[in-house]
Amino acid sequence: MGIVDGKRALVIGVANDKSLAWSIAQELTAQGARVALTYQGEVLEKRVRPLAAEIGAHVAGELDVTRDADIDGVFANLRETWGGLDLMVHAVAFAAREDLRDRFLKVTRANFGLAMEISAYSLVALARAAEPLMEAGGSIVTMSYIGAVRAIPNYNVMGVAKAALEACVRYLALDLGPKNIRVNALSAAPARTLASSAIRDYHTMAHEVEERSPLKRAMKPEEVGRMATVLLSDLSSGVTGQTVYVDMGYNIVGA
Repeated sequence: MGIVDGKRALVIGVANDKSLAWSIAQELTAQGARVALTYQGEVLEKRVRPLAAEIGAHVAGELDVTRDADIDGVFANLRETWGGLDLMVHAVAFAAREDLRDRFLKVTRANFGLAMEISAYSLVALARAAEPLMEAGGSIVTMSYIGAVRAIPNYNVMGVAKAALEACVRYLALDLGPKNIRVNALSAAPARTLASSAIRDYHTMAHEVEERSPLKRAMKPEEVGRMATVLLSDLSSGVTGQTVYVDMGYNIVGA
């Protein structure tokens, strides 16, 4: 019997088998949850459906977080399929490639707004849609990074968006707490994912964690899956509004 046995979990943000969201979906399944996945566009659908089949997950439909109709459609599907929802994972972020390779000063108004909408506001929109389905309470986890609280070279506008995301976590925790819905962020170390491939000198960021963190090694994706599952489970029933680091202790090390 797993720690989320019988729970209904929506995992948003699986792009391929290297996604941290995929590690979370795998661990949730291993711990007894029923998992639903979404996809964005035809290309990602071709990657997500085989992964869903691998763990017996339900595919709840297409989800572009900038489209309210997509959000409404996914949550209507979950209500019809499961009758409700217990857990939700938000692993969605975007910044234009040029904004992760140049000076932060050069980010345009349009690109700044787009990064904030997709990387931070989407959590608000999805939590609002999830709230009515979490009638007996629930738990929401989103993915952050230390660039939210430190200036990390080349992370730029994404760091600003992650800072906004972590603020959203706190305010959502305040709003949803009376309904016994918890909201937390998981701040992971650099991982080789589709998203990180856009960051210039990503390998330098990852190497620094291995060299300077107390544990002196790279993060394993399954460690993110396990901690996210704990945060989603009743084992963390008294934890909300927090950012929990899974970064080999790197965040405690001085400059």
